[in-house]
Amino acid sequence: MPAIEDIVNLKSSNEEESLLTQTDFGDNIDPCQVLTENEIYSKQGDEYLRKFHDECGDLKVNSEDADDQLDNLELQLKTQRMTELIGDHNGMLTDRNEVIPPENFSHVIGEIYRSSFPRIENFSFLQKRLKLKSILVLIPEEYPQENLEFLNKANIKLFQVGMSGNKEPFVNIPSDLFTKALEIVINPENQPILIHCNRGKHRTGCLIGCIRKLQNWSLTMIFDEYRRFSFPKARALDQQFIELYDDKYIKEVATKNSWLPLKW
Repeated sequence: MPAIEDIVNLKSSNEEESLLTQTDFGDNIDPCQVLTENEIYSKQGDEYLRKFHDECGDLKVNSEDADDQLDNLELQLKTQRMTELIGDHNGMLTDRNEVIPPENFSHVIGEIYRSSFPRIENFSFLQKRLKLKSILVLIPEEYPQENLEFLNKANIKLFQVGMSGNKEPFVNIPSDLFTKALEIVINPENQPILIHCNRGKHRTGCLIGCIRKLQNWSLTMIFDEYRRFSFPKARALDQQFIELYDDKYIKEVATKNSWLPLKW
């Protein structure tokens, strides 16, 4: 097949005529050219696009939604509310052995854990209770400075495999990023490890689903777990990704390094 630039530069050759015939009903009319040059069709197309963007508001098609995008202000407000509940009279967090895990926290398997984005009030739990060796973050944004300072003091290694969430119509998580993330997570040298994105729902849920495939869980069980953590915003594309993810390569790597079977 000719390259795009070759098609654009075609004039009245037989090759051009053949291509036009394939794109229409044999009348040698290029539908894309008609939409562009016909005044009526062009105006209708512009009107449809305007209505589409009006319904979307100021959001871009590929922008992150509220569940995917890191909101530092939201994290600060939640920390402030927690400080008011458990802080001292000066409003500072106290070290009274409170066990405050991050939201959406859960044990996955062995020394693998999952959660939403950890906040300041969660640091003691991560360090003293979980005794983390590593954290894997699945967001593309820059990691907050206070979190980086905590990781340095606690000698916790940070892995960042940034990715956007699965959203219709155009944004899909690349499978190679998930393979890279899985290599980090199931490597015992990085455990105990915490996996998190922003809410701990979608990207984290997809990664956990792929881990469950390595455990030979049925899709019914995998999707049930995914929906429980992503409620009330389960995404069909996430579940499709989990189902179609090709785990052949990661299984080869894991088998070679004796990482499988994963142990409870």
